[in-house]
Amino acid sequence: MKLLKGIWIGFWSGMLLGILLKWIEYMTGERVYTLLLNVDFIPFIGAVDWSEPVAFAFHLIISLAIGIAYVYIAKRRNYAFGHLVLLSLGFCFPLFLLYFPLSALAIRDDIPQMTNVSAYLYWVFAHLTFALALPVLYKTFERKNAASQ
Repeated sequence: MKLLKGIWIGFWSGMLLGILLKWIEYMTGERVYTLLLNVDFIPFIGAVDWSEPVAFAFHLIISLAIGIAYVYIAKRRNYAFGHLVLLSLGFCFPLFLLYFPLSALAIRDDIPQMTNVSAYLYWVFAHLTFALALPVLYKTFERKNAASQ
């Protein structure tokens, strides 16, 4: 059950992140969604011109892994919601910083530069939303399971 809950939470929080970054890119022109999906610097994988759905699936695989790991850690104790939020923020803090290596390693020239402050702030905002979705979805799933028992 932990695995399924982690997959569910990872899927929906990853969808939220992707949709939010795509909307931000559409509204502002900052290529943060493009950065999220960019894999051009990864050997072998980067040599292929992947379609958007396939590139988004790569993103969702990472989100599923994060959701599964989050659930396994959250299930260790009966955490209060505030503790789940802190756990999620600690767990996702590296995602805020991931902007810099992804931007630096990108081969494409339409990716935001490391020095692009507005793109970075959009990136942090969207990943903060992702981080806050984890405990909300976790608690929602817990209530749904408690109600069905």
